Amino acid sequence: MEGPKFQRQIEDFRCERCGAEVKGDGFTNHCPVCLWSKHVDIHPGDRAESCQGLMEPIAVERQKDSYRIKFRCQRCGVERWNRSSPQDDFEVLLEISRKQADQTR
Repeated sequence: MEGPKFQRQIEDFRCERCGAEVKGDGFTNHCPVCLWSKHVDIHPGDRAESCQGLMEPIAVERQKDSYRIKFRCQRCGVERWNRSSPQDDFEVLLEISRKQADQTR
């Protein structure tokens, strides 16, 4: 069974991890400064998830000309992949990638 289609939500927010003020564009799902997210959706953009836990960026994967980030909810443990954004701090992406490589050694 397929879930609802993506629902674009244009929302600004303050990152609950680092405190950065984030200007949303309707596709923003994580802080571009620290790359942490919040578990707010069951299906992308629906804001129907009751968990509301912070989601730690735990892995980075290159996809053609961009990257995607894997997040793990600190409250319920769910893991999800999301695209990176051109606004994301590339040094933080590299640090996540380094930690990921260290864990596989």
